[in-house]
Amino acid sequence: MNKTINVPNVRPTQGSSGIAKGAPISVPISVIIMLSAAVFISCSAPAIKSERPQAVGQAQEPRTELANGQKGAELRPQEYFLDNGLKVLMVEDHKAPIATFQIWYKVGSINETTGKTGLSHMLEHMMFKGTKRYGSKVFSNLIQKNGGVDNAFTTMNYTMYYQTLISDRLALPIELEADRMENLLLNEEDFKSEKQVVMEERRLRTEDNPQNLLFEQVTEKAITTHPYHNPVIGWMEDIESFTVEDLRQHYNNYYRPNNAVIIVTGDINPTETLRLIKTHFGPIAAKHTSALKIPVEPKQEESRRLVLRKPAQLPYLLMAYHVPSIPQKDSYALDVLASIFSGKSGRLYQELVKDQKVALNAFVFYSGFHTAPYLMYFGGSVMGGKETNTDALEGAILNEIKKITTTPPTEREIQKAKNQIEASFIMGQDSIYFQGEILGMYEMIGNWRLKDKYLQEIQGVTPEDVKRVAKTYLTPQNETIGTLIPE
Repeated sequence: MNKTINVPNVRPTQGSSGIAKGAPISVPISVIIMLSAAVFISCSAPAIKSERPQAVGQAQEPRTELANGQKGAELRPQEYFLDNGLKVLMVEDHKAPIATFQIWYKVGSINETTGKTGLSHMLEHMMFKGTKRYGSKVFSNLIQKNGGVDNAFTTMNYTMYYQTLISDRLALPIELEADRMENLLLNEEDFKSEKQVVMEERRLRTEDNPQNLLFEQVTEKAITTHPYHNPVIGWMEDIESFTVEDLRQHYNNYYRPNNAVIIVTGDINPTETLRLIKTHFGPIAAKHTSALKIPVEPKQEESRRLVLRKPAQLPYLLMAYHVPSIPQKDSYALDVLASIFSGKSGRLYQELVKDQKVALNAFVFYSGFHTAPYLMYFGGSVMGGKETNTDALEGAILNEIKKITTTPPTEREIQKAKNQIEASFIMGQDSIYFQGEILGMYEMIGNWRLKDKYLQEIQGVTPEDVKRVAKTYLTPQNETIGTLIPE
């Protein structure tokens, strides 16, 4: 889809990439795209599992054809494994002399326990505070001096660090990332200082932002058991109680080669890139820890409501419904449904903003990029002043939902939604960064090969499928409604 929104709690936090620290990421709804030392390790590296590893696919010329006949880029990744469990994906694309190095760790807020929420995000901050050989901020300074940018972000399911720079400098981020995978300092003084930074970040982005605070409270009320109900940044009382030992344990549990995936895209020589990765990451030993048991969210049986009273310009409404995630079959129909509702030509804008004038803005947000079922959100700001309530807006959204549960969308609406999703998905991959990011997002929820079936599944969605998923999931007993009332 072409529509973008700011997604709470998926944001860059460190580095000097040109993205302001603390700026929310604007991502396409259909793919949530979204949503970072020159040390030479001299000991011999373990051999890769074959002398000449077999690639899953070779780089190819762009060959994907869109529905309108235009060509889009699709470059196939090459896949390798090191003996320590580290997985490597590489996409060779020589259209510009730059490369992006990304390292994805399978750890996010889903891996945190009660009383320790926000550890993954806090650790992401501390990853820029130096190793045994390189002090605080040296990582980012070295990348900048070599003409590159770096950053990182944490989500519910993973943490990702990346660097983009001229391709002949690719050895630098490989060495630096290998160093901080194994040698992070976690200095007490740096920790105390950075904890204050994170607490202020939470105040600024959530507690002093009434719409984001409503998002957090609605999510917590809708999801009662699964750790998805916790914010990625963590609860304030948990952040205040963090110790260096908490972070060190989290780091030792999850920052290891057999819990990471490296993705390199751009103007690369795969053989040389693999040699560098083998040299610097190969000596790092795998670690095996007990998997955290994640509770299953029980089925919601009745409507839930909450009211938030905060200083604000306008009343604001947010509605959440439990829905499945990729690769569950219904996730693709939900993606098409969200596209039908979205954008200035979508149903919500046309009906609620343009025709009925009950909303200043209205949106629907759905992302299937989760390892467990999550939520679909509807919402908007009320047209009028502070004294206006959200009743008319709520009724109008519910009426639009009712329409699509009783009458399937037209073939024209369906095809338009598919075209928007397909164009966004394919054209976005002209960016070498996005090529890596989309592979990583699919890898984190299961396997990067799920990407290959995405457009096929989208094209198979019918009007009846959209009607069925709306009727199945967008029900009163499955809804949580939050209202922001200005004080």
